[in-house]
Amino acid sequence: MVSQTEVNLFKEKAATVQVVVSEITELAAAWDYAAELTRKQGGQALAAFGWEGADRVALEAVCRKAGVDLVGDNLREQAARLHTALTLADWGVAATGSLVLDSRSEDLRLATMLAEAHVAVLPISRLKPDLEALEADLVRLMEAPPSYLAFITGASRTADIERVLAIGVHGPQEMHVLMLKDQES
Repeated sequence: MVSQTEVNLFKEKAATVQVVVSEITELAAAWDYAAELTRKQGGQALAAFGWEGADRVALEAVCRKAGVDLVGDNLREQAARLHTALTLADWGVAATGSLVLDSRSEDLRLATMLAEAHVAVLPISRLKPDLEALEADLVRLMEAPPSYLAFITGASRTADIERVLAIGVHGPQEMHVLMLKDQES
């Protein structure tokens, strides 16, 4: 069971790297959020990963209504149009405000690196207090190793030798985390 203290710590740590954190109670709110963010910022396309079947159909309807194209495959061909990446985080780490994504899919990696904005859904039950608490899950995951595991803490940021900070050079300019209150939270 995840404590409110852990949720608050995640929010605090994420805020220090300019992550916008909101709590939601249903996935539909995440789809609305991502589509509306894309539309408001003048984006053309949203790439979404982690939703299949009825969820995917509902997401497609939300994007159509917002006038945003939903892409999911062959992202290389549509990279120039991509504005927003919508992902489902595998875990969150409260002590650092980080997300962990099993990024075996090249399209998922491209989306989270090329999009101007990254919106991630984090089920609160998947929040760990620190990296040590994540160890057992990572050991299980590594029994069948992924080719790529991403730890993401905020939007892309880098600095030159004079310590001039630049945002969005090697990835998204904005990071949004939607903490989903699920059955276990």
